[in-house]
Formats: sequence, structure tokens, C-alpha cells
Amino acid sequence: MSVSRPDSRPGPRPARRAAPPVGGGRRREGRFGVVDPATGEVFAEAPDQGPDALDGVVEEARRAWYGWRADPAARTAALLASADAVEAAGDDLARLLTREQGKPLAESAAEVARTAARLRYFAGLAPRTRRIDDGRPVDSEVRWRSLGPVAAIVPWNFPLQLAAAKFAPALAAGNTMVLKPSPFTPLATRALGAVLAAALPEGVLTVVTGHEPLGARLASHPGIRHVTFTGSVPTGRAVARAAADSLARVTLELGGNDAAVLLDDVEVDRIADRLFWAAFRNCGQVCMAVKRVYVPARLHAEVVEALAQRARSVAVGPGLAPGTRLGPVNNAAQLARVERVTERALADGARAAAGGRRLDRPGYFFAPTVLTGVPPGSPVVTEEQFGPVLPVLPYRSLDEAVAAANGTGFGLGGSVWGTDLDRAGAVAERLECGTAWINHHAELSLAQPFAGVKESGVGVAGGPWGFYGNLRPFVVHRPREEP
Repeated sequence: MSVSRPDSRPGPRPARRAAPPVGGGRRREGRFGVVDPATGEVFAEAPDQGPDALDGVVEEARRAWYGWRADPAARTAALLASADAVEAAGDDLARLLTREQGKPLAESAAEVARTAARLRYFAGLAPRTRRIDDGRPVDSEVRWRSLGPVAAIVPWNFPLQLAAAKFAPALAAGNTMVLKPSPFTPLATRALGAVLAAALPEGVLTVVTGHEPLGARLASHPGIRHVTFTGSVPTGRAVARAAADSLARVTLELGGNDAAVLLDDVEVDRIADRLFWAAFRNCGQVCMAVKRVYVPARLHAEVVEALAQRARSVAVGPGLAPGTRLGPVNNAAQLARVERVTERALADGARAAAGGRRLDRPGYFFAPTVLTGVPPGSPVVTEEQFGPVLPVLPYRSLDEAVAAANGTGFGLGGSVWGTDLDRAGAVAERLECGTAWINHHAELSLAQPFAGVKESGVGVAGGPWGFYGNLRPFVVHRPREEP
């Protein structure tokens, strides 16, 4: 199903549907409903576990830790077996993920594959002992020890992939984990936990589901030694405050408002597809998606039309429907936010070159939207819209563009697009972010670090850096001669 070209004015909208409670649907004793975002209807239920249940779960993780940390070879074998099990269950996991998250089935299958790949990658890492020679008659070695039970709290945009980004390095390092998915997307994570249970010892990885204060209690639980969280900046601050009570280590991967800066030598027709999908993949619900584009004034109209043409023609529909390229926004609250920031921009004088409104159909669909003439201070520019809406802003000088790209509280990623790679690289060096790309965006290797600056995060995920973030140094001094 394709989105027809809408008028650039907001126009009439379908009547607002009542937003279901957080977690998607009706709650009953011990259960809550999960909504299919392609229909807006509850299609399944998940356990609504209360915070009191965590004491037993964390204690079980603590007991399992002693055996799990003691045998690195057994850990490696179990993680490799886990990867095989995930791949074997891939079709079922992908379909369930699409039902609750909304993304096209092919993207869900890729997420499952990435989950297995992370398990294999981290299974191959091992901490290295380092000898220190400081001139004294002492042999000093830096060894590494695991931390203990780790808590992971993951969002709804990439439930399995982001869960694996946390549990794969934590388990490989010898820790155990209690994993809490978003109440919007608990089902595929619970199914993944069941798949992994066949390959891992009991208590090594436990999935808990439910509404607040479950997450807050998990982050503050005195038996948790490391809290790793991906989500919004306000919630990240709350997680850090909760973890402070027990002095647990925290890793926070928070919001992004990534800028793409196009240089005056860019070949628009060659980069338009890559730029479009860097912004709109997963319906724009990607922390490191392109969320604003800065374009030389003389190329502005050409870039807007190239992106708008793709937005008008892309197939939007249920993730399980053949041919769908963009699914719905995941939940009613996020759809309302996307609609709100878009309407604000239009009210302030922006124009929708494509989209600009909710689609009149069941589910949480918003037309892929390209905005022009957006005031620089509009929330769709300064905040993280996290949806299928992209402002394109002209600039007169490169210094102006770089200042605008760096001019928010976020610093997750950024990109520079142009023909002269050396010049583009020099501009990329000026971006205040954790990762900068040239002529592409939001592509990561399992072996590289991923971290934000400013309000986009604390700590490092990915690669050996993420692995060592789940360990603590342990130093042993031994005299070379008996006293």
C-alpha cells in the first residue's frame, strides 16, 4: 500500500482514538494487553510482574553467577549454542516482533539475525591479563572479574537487538542478567528468553515484564551491580538516580537528534536514497537516525523534492503485509507526539512537502513527512521527534551549518555528505557527537564502540569497550623473591 501525495496543508484529520494505557492495552490482575500497532487492537497479553517479585529473581541471578563466572569455556559454548537456538527460532521470533513492534517483517528478521550475531561475536572475546613492570621487584598483574547480576532495561524500537547488545557482552564477561523489555513490546523478548533458556543455565538470564514501578525497582535493587539502559533522557536520569542508592555502575544510551550536513559539492541524486532511509528506517524510530538535514541554500529545493518524492511513493502498511517498507508508529502516545510536533511546525509557518498528517486507517500510521521552512527553534528541530518526520533546513555558510548541527543538548551521531571526502572528513571532525559518518549514516559494526556525548549517554556499548564495561580490574602483586 502506498501513500498518495497529500496536500501540503494539515487538512482534516480522522477523529482521535482513545490512547490505551501504557503497555498497550487493558490490564487485569497479573496481566496486561499488548497492542498490534498496525490495528490499534490488543492481540495478546503478558505477565504484569510486580516489583516484589524482583527479590527472588535477583537472588536467583546471584546464585547462578557463581557457577557461570567460574567456567569461561562453558560460557563460550553456551553462548554459541544460544546463537544457534535464536537462528532456529528466527521465523517465529520475527513474526511476533512485527506484531508487537510494527516494523516490516524483513526488518524483524534482520533484527533476529543481529541478535544471534551479537552472541557469536561476544562469545569470541576474553579478557586479557596485563603484566605491569614498574621497576620494582614485584610481579604485578591486572586481571578481570565479572560484576555480578546486571539489570538491563530496553526500549520498544529494537527490542531484541538492543537486549542482545546488553546481555551478550554481560554474559560473555561472566555476569548474569535480569532483562526488562518495554511494556509495549514484551512478547518477542519473553519468547527470546524462552529460546535462550534451553542453552543457558537456570538463572543466568531472566526476563521480567510489567509496568512501573518495576523498572525503577530493578534499577535501584541492592543486588544489582550494573544497570544498563536505553531510552529517553528524562528516564535515563531517573535510572541513574535510582542506581545511585546502591552505587551500581550505569551505562546509559539515551536520545539522539542526529544532524546530516550536506556540502555544496554533494550529488543529490546519488545520495538521496541513502539519506532518506537514514531518516525513515523503522518509521524514524531509531535513536541514531537522521532527524534534521542542513543543506546549502542553492540545493535546498532539490534536496527537499528528492526526499519528498521518496516519502510520497514509499509503501506504508502493516509489517506483515507483502511489499511494506514502512510500518506504523509503535504506540498511541508516540503517534500523538509525532503529530504534535508536526502540527506545531506547520502552525509556525513550515510547509509539508510530503505527508504532514496521520493516515486515516486503523492503527498508528503517520504519513512519511518532509518539512521545509521550519523555524530553527521549532521542537521538531530542537527535540527528538522519533517518528517519520524530517525537517530540511537551508544554510548560507558551513560554519552556520556546523553550529546548528551542534546546537542541541544531544550528541549521539552525525553525518557529512559530499564528493570531496577529505573536506567532508574535516567537517565531520567538527561535529560534537559520539559517531560521525561520511556519505552514510547509522551503520555500526559489532566491533566498534558506540557512545554519545552531552545528554546522549554515559558509558560505552559495543566491541571490546562494551565487553570491558561489564568487568572490573583485579590486581595481584607477587614478590619475585621470598622475603
